[in-house]
Amino acid sequence: VQFVESGGGLVQPGESLLLSCAASGSIAHIYSLAWYRQTPGGQRDRVAYATRGGAKMYSDSVKGRFTITRDNGENKMYLRMDSLKRDDTAVYYCNDEVYADDPGSWGKGTQVTVSL
Repeated sequence: VQFVESGGGLVQPGESLLLSCAASGSIAHIYSLAWYRQTPGGQRDRVAYATRGGAKMYSDSVKGRFTITRDNGENKMYLRMDSLKRDDTAVYYCNDEVYADDPGSWGKGTQVTVSL
């Protein structure tokens, strides 16, 4: 299954964005789907994941501001980002966590820029 991210853009601090992740096939069987982000020169860090069973996790940096939603019926995943900060500026990616170490499994991502 391949993923295509969309919904990024340029926003001001305090504003919101909704990122979408569209899968090329069924995601119902995938145990854990995650959102990651990467800044220029930085590593790709996981910010949130959602399991097949409904569990969700958020990194400390986004907890309380971001909400991950997984729609197995539509084969999509979303990341609602509220109260955005400059430090949230990054390229955001989604992926099956099992393939996180496979360079060929990553999509192009979607750029989020938070700036005045």
